[in-house]
Amino acid sequence: MTVVGLDDTDSRERGMCTTYVAAQVAERLRREGAAVSRLLLIRLNPAVEYKTRGNAALAIHTDADPELAFDVARDRLETLAEAADERTNPGLVVTERDPDAICDDVAHFTRSAIRDHLEISDATDLLKRRGYRSWHVGDGRGRIGALAAVGAWRGVAEWTYEYISYREPGRWGTPREVDRESVFAAADWGYPDVWDTVDRGEDETVCVPHTPGPILHGIRGEDPESVRAVARRIDGEPIDSTQLFVTNQGTDVHLRDDVSDLEAVADGRAYRLDGRVASDPETRRGGHVFVDLAADSESVDGADGTPARLECAAFEPTKRFRDRVRALRVGDRITACGEVSRGTLKLEKFAVRELVTTERVTPTCPDCGRTMKSAGRNQGYRCRACGTDAAEKATREVTRDLEPGWYEVPPCARRHVAKPLVRGGFDGSTHPER
Repeated sequence: MTVVGLDDTDSRERGMCTTYVAAQVAERLRREGAAVSRLLLIRLNPAVEYKTRGNAALAIHTDADPELAFDVARDRLETLAEAADERTNPGLVVTERDPDAICDDVAHFTRSAIRDHLEISDATDLLKRRGYRSWHVGDGRGRIGALAAVGAWRGVAEWTYEYISYREPGRWGTPREVDRESVFAAADWGYPDVWDTVDRGEDETVCVPHTPGPILHGIRGEDPESVRAVARRIDGEPIDSTQLFVTNQGTDVHLRDDVSDLEAVADGRAYRLDGRVASDPETRRGGHVFVDLAADSESVDGADGTPARLECAAFEPTKRFRDRVRALRVGDRITACGEVSRGTLKLEKFAVRELVTTERVTPTCPDCGRTMKSAGRNQGYRCRACGTDAAEKATREVTRDLEPGWYEVPPCARRHVAKPLVRGGFDGSTHPER
């Protein structure tokens, strides 16, 4: 068995898509008489600054001779990769190991590429130790993703599927012709096994990209037949080719749950963190909503002795999700998930664990119904009209717009690797967006 890994072939301005390059490599191998068992689409750490868009790397599992696979893949990369863009640095890695027998250190490298940051030297050192064939253009940063893709079959535990339909090359860069009504109808037909095809709240066809690349639409879901069936129900321009990918999309594999101390949270990683809301939600310029998360235990303090805090944000592109964040109150206990950048956690989803349902208010006079006034420092409250008094504030129930359970950003704002609530498996009730 041979594994071909490749990465970094596209450009923000010029287009292209690494999934298309991988599909072309697979097709060429088939023409050469080789069998291709699967293609993997691996989403790596979404916080990496060098990514083009979704930070995807690709792997091809084939019975082709390693030399043939290397030559075919290099030819396709040299022909298709947008290497004229100085930020595009393609990489290729090939090994004749069976995907199930990939070495532990390579599988660990994959997991690190998804949850952490790696340097080019991390890849080149491991390539040298393992003796894998490799090739690159520019600084060869693409070798990081290519090597991570090689180790993915052992390094990743949960898989979903994406079925991508590609445009005719002559249409690349022109407006896509896709019948919206058929997309929404297909989305309804396939839901919930097929998810994030559309965003009904924003009236968007999420599966249709806006970039100048070769993809017409990509359908994501739980099994191969469901995603294929939904794609077939979509009407539009002629399709040049299609490819099914096995992927880690929609799995939350990027979230680290090994950190409980908010002081230990670092930029460029994504986390699942427990805590209590420590500030009233604030809507700032641009419509972004911010709220502070404090350590759930008051005994966990920052370096200066005050309770450790982390700013969380629901940015404007998350649309109606911001209303969920605005509904939080100081004291609510939550689990927050998202990427940390410049000291702020960008919320992807959160779970309400415990809601504040009462508040302390100035007492009301039981005789006249008027609000009492302070009787002085530490002297309680008194009704000036009736003379009645109360020793302390009263407790009043609060009506909340939130319920316990998980809340998420809408499909139009979802990261590729983030797990939609409709997939299930969460530790609490869910409130899915569609």
